[in-house]
Amino acid sequence: MNTIGITGGTGFVGGHLTRLLVSKGYKVIIFTRDAKNRQTNDNVSFARWDANLGVCDAEALGRLDAIIHLAGAGVADKRLTESRKKEIVDSRVKATDFLLAQLKAYGKKCKTFIAASATGFYGPDTTDGQPFTEEAKPCNDFLGDTCRQWEAATGKAAATMRTCILRIGIVLGNEGGAFPQFVGPMAFGALPILGSGKQIVSWIAVADLAGLFAYALENAQMSGIYNAVAPAPVSHKTLMQTISRIKGGFRIQAHVPAFILKIVLGELSEEVLKSCNVSAKKTLSAGYQYQYPDLESAATHLLATGKK
Repeated sequence: MNTIGITGGTGFVGGHLTRLLVSKGYKVIIFTRDAKNRQTNDNVSFARWDANLGVCDAEALGRLDAIIHLAGAGVADKRLTESRKKEIVDSRVKATDFLLAQLKAYGKKCKTFIAASATGFYGPDTTDGQPFTEEAKPCNDFLGDTCRQWEAATGKAAATMRTCILRIGIVLGNEGGAFPQFVGPMAFGALPILGSGKQIVSWIAVADLAGLFAYALENAQMSGIYNAVAPAPVSHKTLMQTISRIKGGFRIQAHVPAFILKIVLGELSEEVLKSCNVSAKKTLSAGYQYQYPDLESAATHLLATGKK
């Protein structure tokens, strides 16, 4: 039975991925700053790691056959001040450098490194209307440059391990991410459309994101960069209207102007209003079969399984 490490395994995506890997017969070690007093069992254990303090459980690293690196400060958790930007970059770039150094020293058995990146790499849509593919250049903005540095750090693993990077789009799930924020106002009869609503949202259901990480883990032909998005991106307005229709009930649609979002969110408003059409063609060509390839199926599942 192979043992898989997950950094960021206590988070929204990490929780789904842990449950999926356990169901497939793997043992999972979750690397976290808070490893004490965590409930363990035969299949899931916890090991301390803190890149800021230079701490990592060497014995746990020695047991790994592969590692999935999800850790990183949430971009949308706080306003993008200069200190917050530094925290976001360091939590990805310096943390990845530290992890790889520790694996080189103590994780000799680990032969596969699967890592997260983000579609923020691409920036806003280009004028030709073509979706972004993995060969596109990074955008010259904060997120684009952060992803470029992040992926460059991850790429160092390729000298000793099979390395795969997933550029993750907007993740839809009930326990975290954007979906609860989309659904929340609908309980009060509101259907807010951010900006013009025409901006394209490249999304992925959290079940498919976990599934794609597991697929990359299990398929040796996958290396390099893949877009982790569903094959059917939609406009923000279509996304909100689709969720509302499936949820049922009457709501008043209202556009939230860009200047209001700028006041409330600061620089983050640019990400909310950005149109980013990302291709899933390479991921499909690799053989991954989506459980929820379109918004209709994803939203129906999430609304049926979410809190009532």
